[in-house]
Amino acid sequence: MAGEARDLTNPTKVRVRIDNVRKVFNTRNGEMVALNGVSLDIHENEFICVVGPSGCGKSTLLNIIAGLLEPTDGKVYCDGKEVTGTGTERGVVFQQYALFPWLTVLKNVMFALEMRGIKGRQAEEEAMKYLEMVDLAKFAGHYPKELSGGMKQRVAIARAYAAEPEVLLMDEPFGALDAQTRTQLQTELLETWERDKKTCFFITHDVEEAIILAQRVIIMSARPGRIKDIIDIDIPYPRTQETKLTPEFNELKNRIWSQVYQEYLEVRK
Repeated sequence: MAGEARDLTNPTKVRVRIDNVRKVFNTRNGEMVALNGVSLDIHENEFICVVGPSGCGKSTLLNIIAGLLEPTDGKVYCDGKEVTGTGTERGVVFQQYALFPWLTVLKNVMFALEMRGIKGRQAEEEAMKYLEMVDLAKFAGHYPKELSGGMKQRVAIARAYAAEPEVLLMDEPFGALDAQTRTQLQTELLETWERDKKTCFFITHDVEEAIILAQRVIIMSARPGRIKDIIDIDIPYPRTQETKLTPEFNELKNRIWSQVYQEYLEVRK
């Protein structure tokens, strides 16, 4: 139910635990510390947004949670099990749509179902349900090149949901879209999250987007990335574009942006 209070204090409901994660990359100029001692509990059904200056390690952290990168030190757990690689319980949506250009929209979504062992007619029927969820059933036979940017991203989201992950990891999925499409997809994502109760970890550079979507906003420091602050977003759901006009929204925006800007200045030194 929209606006429903969620229990974020029960330790039995931790979906992802990030435990003192450090990540060092070896470059031709020597070691580069991307993350330095990041710890965070992400709870079941929680929507987290992460903001911070470019290069602060946001995407690196997401890739470690996804199992696409290994931490140099520390560990990540999903449902109590250490993350040692990719897994079907974690779905990823990137800014670039990562669709298979040689497959139709329907076949792109079916791919996720086939990875779960669902084949043939059943996979086709279930894929159509996910396309209906993102209002793209009429485009099932189209190829990615025939779609707009927003439509491609909706296909990517449908495919991620078709994999039925417990945790949805989203790396600036709306960053390359125009303002109108971005607003539409924010609304659709919130409606889907309210209905399906996924745990969402969403990276964005847009403070307004973070406040509209999240229950908690994580502010990352300039490199080496650390958690500088965690801001609870107490604005009830459903949130709309009118929410941005409220004093509560603007107070949160100023509070978060001032900290992000401080870290941006650190990057420029």
